Order: sequence, then structure tokens, then C-alpha cells
Amino acid sequence: MKDPPPVVPATVRVPEITVKAVVLSIILAAVLAAANAYLGLFAGMTVSASIPAAVASMAILRLFRDSNILENNIVQTAASSGEALAAGVIFTIPALLLVGYWTEFNYWQTVLIATVGGVLGVLFTIPLRRALIVTARLRFPEGVATAEVLKVAAADRGRRSSGASTGEVGSLVSAAVLGGMVKLGESGMRLWAESLEGALRVGSTVIYGGMNLSPALLAVGFIIGLETALVVFLGGVLGSCFFMPTYGLFYGVPLDRTALAGALAIWSGQVRYVGIGAMLIGGLWTLTRLREPVWASLQTLRGRYPASGARQETGSVPRTEQDTPSIWIILSLGILVLPMVWIYSTVVESATIGILMTILMGIAAFLFSSVAAYMAGLVGSSSNPVSGVTIATIMLASLLLVLLMGTGHPAGPAATLVIGAVVCCAAAMGGDNLQDLKTGHLVGATPWKQQVMQVVGVLTGALVLVPVLSLLQAKYGLGEPTSSYPHPLSAPQATLMANLTRSVFGGGIPWSLVGLGAAIGALIILVDRRQERQGRTVRLPVLAVALGIYLPLKLSAAIFLGGVISSIVKRQTEQRHDQSQRGILFAAGLITGEALMGILLAIPIALTAVWPGLGADPFVMFTSPPFGGWPGLGMMIVVGALLYRVAIVSRRPAEPSVTNSSP
Repeated sequence: MKDPPPVVPATVRVPEITVKAVVLSIILAAVLAAANAYLGLFAGMTVSASIPAAVASMAILRLFRDSNILENNIVQTAASSGEALAAGVIFTIPALLLVGYWTEFNYWQTVLIATVGGVLGVLFTIPLRRALIVTARLRFPEGVATAEVLKVAAADRGRRSSGASTGEVGSLVSAAVLGGMVKLGESGMRLWAESLEGALRVGSTVIYGGMNLSPALLAVGFIIGLETALVVFLGGVLGSCFFMPTYGLFYGVPLDRTALAGALAIWSGQVRYVGIGAMLIGGLWTLTRLREPVWASLQTLRGRYPASGARQETGSVPRTEQDTPSIWIILSLGILVLPMVWIYSTVVESATIGILMTILMGIAAFLFSSVAAYMAGLVGSSSNPVSGVTIATIMLASLLLVLLMGTGHPAGPAATLVIGAVVCCAAAMGGDNLQDLKTGHLVGATPWKQQVMQVVGVLTGALVLVPVLSLLQAKYGLGEPTSSYPHPLSAPQATLMANLTRSVFGGGIPWSLVGLGAAIGALIILVDRRQERQGRTVRLPVLAVALGIYLPLKLSAAIFLGGVISSIVKRQTEQRHDQSQRGILFAAGLITGEALMGILLAIPIALTAVWPGLGADPFVMFTSPPFGGWPGLGMMIVVGALLYRVAIVSRRPAEPSVTNSSP
């Protein structure tokens, strides 16, 4: 289907990259990158920030008389780039601590890795813009949704002094305050526990159940919808309600521990390796499934891009089709190679292997950023299989480095993870880049200006993420529980990457459980393929099920509850033909508020490490929650009710639909 004419025609020139747009872009990119970093380490999932960024920029730019829709688009482009980069970083960089290569986050190496990976994702997908957006006309559902939000704001601006975005940003801000206050009560003052969970001994085994009491998880389930939330929850039920009791029946539960402690020990020491096996087979399957889309996109690129590039150099190409000139892409790629050769050579202490690693990284980054770009056109950037792509990269890089260095090389896991980190950042940015360029195509933006702002978003995210990660590590800890950090941020993907690299380079891992997970993953793939062939709407994406097995059940239970609320709202709003986006924005506000409060609560801990004389955490009122998790359950009920109420509020019937395109 042909796209509608752009809001701003190619013959019209209005300001896009302005001082106020750049300043607002940097602020929002930093905030959203920090929020997504917290969410990814906490829940193993990230969400698209394009629509919240668009709404926030609308509300702020309305304060200026001369703002326009293309400035709004520039802001959301840069802001969503910072958020996308956060996903690539938190999926891999913390694994360098978990394998023992770092004891704390190395600021400049992390900045270089994130910058190189993010900018490569932008550069590699610039030639694909015309091929996938103009020629192939892929759907890019989130890009279309964001464009509709921007169009609504532009239409309202001419009719109202305070338009629809004012009410929507009120939902965003109020939800952020609510999420922040709940986080302050739970993690700051410790008035209640972070979760309600329990276990019961039944014979020689144990049965476990629980739910995390985080509004952010509720919001994640609302945003991703019931179908995905249900699949993740089913994976959690499979792991905690089937594999855990089954293991107890065969091997028993330690008698010197409580039922809950025994259940958690079985999950962390046994069940999660089943999830690793399922995710591994899911990553390889994702790579296999994407060979045809990648080949199709590269064929389209070869047939279309050279001609368009030639026209651009002669100056005859319209403003709305002007990409970054090829000479700048080539020069930038040449510059980016140098820091990666230095980092890789430093890690493995060999210039030759460092150069080979750089070549491998470049090929994988190009391949998988193209994959992500194509998949964003089909299912949206939030549904992109970035973790699966990274798993495949980690495994291939591990095997290659084993051939070069042997299994006993101490730097092997770290070298593999650095390759995976760059590729993961590139893949995350590849999908986000094309999604934003689709929005720009629909509103009439100048592509090269968007591409410049995508780099600005990458640089902003790269600079702020290391302090955020350091604060979160100091306050909560990462990975496995310890005596100092009994409830750490689980960092699921980073823990998975660390386990995979250690296993390849000689670390102990229960391969029988990994093999069982791989077999289960293969069975899920067969069932999903059968559903696909029969045209069923209910699907079982293997990575979602595997993530559910790998995550604690209490996390997926809270996400599932959010999905249930989303389903109820969807049915009611469809019956009324209500197309309001306030529910999505309220959910995004809950995530942002909780994440920012979580980071703020970490600042006193970090300062105490620098100046021990400051004393203990000033927010803590109780060493252990005096009321258990019940107040938190009450807060979850209140938050869920407010989310439902806000989501069913109709703004007006004539508004363009974006709900069905949201992630």
C-alpha cells in the first residue's frame, strides 16, 4: 500500500535541528537511556520509547511559538536512539563483571564499545532506508504509530493553545511520580518487601509461587500486550511449576534450608540452565529464519541504492530523500575501526588476533544490524530478536577464538563478550534507526538530519550509561544474590552471556540441563511452526518462552498481570472505537519513574564508597520490611486500577489509531 503524502512536502523547508531541539534531545536521550538500563537489568526486557519521547517533546516545544512537527520528530529520533543503545549495553557489558574481567565498569572502554556499536548500527542501515522504506514499503508499525502521534499534535496546535499532548504528558508525569514513590517506599525506606513469594514442601519436593510487586513490571506487561506476556508467563510456569518440582522428586530438596530457600536454590542452580539451553537454540533458530529476509533486503539494496546515491550527489534528489553522503559513511567507518582494534588487542594482548576480531565484529555488526532493520519493518523494533542475535554472535565468536587461543586462555570470555557487545549495540540501533526514519518519511523529515541526531542520541547514551550502571551495581548488585546484595538486579541476558562464554572456555556448566533446554526449545519451535502453517493467531515464539523459563516466576507473573489489564482495556476500547494512547503513556511513566528513583536511591551508596564518613543509606527506615509484601500488593492493586482507568479514557473519536501498532 502506498504511503500517504508527507505532512511537510519536500519543497517546503522548515527548521529541524535547532538549539532547543538538540538540548531537549540530549536531556530525553539521557533520561530514557537510564530508565531502559534499569528496566533491562531488572526484568530482562526493554520497551520502545519513541511515543513517550514524542509526547514529551510535543508538550515542551509547545511552550515555544515557532516549534514545528519536524522539530518534534528530531527530538524523538535522538531520544529513542539513547533508549535503544541502552538495550545493547545492558545485555552484554555487565557480563564483563560477571566473568571477572572487570571489578567495576571501565568508563572509557564502555563508552568506546557503546559508541562504536551504536554508530555502526546507524551507518550500516543508512543505505537500507530507501530499500526498505521507499521501495519495499515494509510496515514499520512503531514508526507509523509515532508518526500518527506527531500528526495529531500538529493538527491540535492550530486549534488549541494547550492541545492533547498537554493531557497526555500529564499522564506521563503523574505516572512517573507514582512509580517513583512506590520505589522509594519499597527499596528506599524498606516499608515492604519487593515481592510476595512462598514455597511448600510436598513429600521430597517443593512447590513455589510468587509475584514481584513492581509497577514497572505491570507496565511492561501492559505495553507488550497479553499475547507476549502470556508466553513469557507460560515459560515461567514451565520452569518453576514443572521443572523445579520434578527436580525435587528425583534429587530432593536440601533439608537444612527452608522450603523457599530450597526452591530458589533449585531454580538458580538447575532450572535456569534449562532456560539457557532453550535461549541458545532460539538464537540459532532466529539466525536461520532470518537468512531469507536479509538476502532480500541486500538484493533490494544492490538494485536501488547506487542509483539513488548518484542522484543525490548531483543535487537533484528531493529534500525528503537526502541521506548522509556515502563519503561520510566510509570515512566514519574507517575512524571507528581504530578504537576497536586497540580494545581487542588490549584484551587478548595480540595485535593479530585483535585485527581478526575487528574484522569478525564488522561483518557480524553489518549482518545483524541489517537483520534488525528488516525485522523492525515487519514486527517493530520492540519485538526484534536482539538477544537471540547476540547469543548467536557470542557462540560463533567463542568457537572462533577457541581455535585461535585455545580453551584455557583467561581472556577468552572477555574477548568474546566485547565482540558481542558491539554487535548487540549495532543490532539494537539498526532496528531503531529504520523505525525512526519511517516516522520521518511519513512526516516529511530530511533523512540525513535524522541520521545526525541518531548519532547524537548514541553519544548521549554512551556517556551517561556507565555512571548509571555503576550506581545500580553499588546499590543493588548484579547477577547472583550474595550476602551483601540479597536482592540484586538479575541482569538476565548479561548473566546468560557470561555463562555461555565461560562454558565454551572451560568453565563448569551442567550441559545435561542445557541440552534438555535445547530439546525443549526445538519442541517449542516445532509447535510454533505448526501454529504458523495452520494460520493460528496464538503463537509460541521460542525466545519469549525461553526467557520465561530463565526469569524468576515472580517477574513473569507481574508482567502477565499487566498483559491481562492490557487485554481488558483493548476489548473495551475496541467496542467503543476508542483510540487513546494515554494507557501506553501512563505505563511508560511508571517505568521511567521507578527507574529514575532506583538510580537516585543509589547515589548515597555510591557517595559512601567515596567518602566513608557519610554513614549509612539515609533513606532506610527498617533493616527488614516490617509489613512483608502486603502493602506492596495493595500498591499494585491501586496502580493497576489507575492504569486501567487512565487507559479507557477516550480523548476524542476522530484521533488516528496508534494503539494496535504499539509494541
